[in-house]
Amino acid sequence: MKTDVLIEMLARGAGAAPRAVAARRLAPVIALGLLASGLLARLVVGPLPSAAFQTPAPWIKLVYALVLAGAAAVLTARLARPIARLRAPQTAVVLVVCAMALVGAAVLMGTPEEQRWQAVLGQTWVVCPWLLMGFSLPALAGILWAVRGLAPTQLPQAGFACGLLAGATGAAGYALACPESSATFVAIWYTAGMLLTALLGRALGPRVLRW
Repeated sequence: MKTDVLIEMLARGAGAAPRAVAARRLAPVIALGLLASGLLARLVVGPLPSAAFQTPAPWIKLVYALVLAGAAAVLTARLARPIARLRAPQTAVVLVVCAMALVGAAVLMGTPEEQRWQAVLGQTWVVCPWLLMGFSLPALAGILWAVRGLAPTQLPQAGFACGLLAGATGAAGYALACPESSATFVAIWYTAGMLLTALLGRALGPRVLRW
């Protein structure tokens, strides 16, 4: 059989290409990662008292983490394909981080001078980024597995996006237990923890995502 005849036969019987393959693979592992990070945070740190949810602090953390996770999920899904348009999701990620930085800076400027270091460091600045990264590891494992089953070609970049998405997922779970209340703290140390997870994903990407 000639090659062109074989190609025509295969194309004729291929049917429509499946849609939203990346979303169908990513959505379950993100949900499971969020559940795992929340459970780990509650076990390791302990749950926040219900009264805390009557203040803006946990909601600021959750909104930041979930909005960043949404932008990172689009970036991850794009990088799971051989050819992708990255400018829009990359811009969205940067804008979310910058918006949180502006909120943190505004809060710091409105804080009395003698309390500013407390607003920056809180009580857990030494452990916060590492705890957040640790709580993100189940999500990172699942997201890397999901993306490996697709067709990433820019492996370090795809790994970074996977890590950022996992870090944002872990941050959302950690927000349910984190005792810190300063938006300035969140802008600095949550971002640091998510960046650490993204860098871990970048380091693992070329090894784990190769296909």
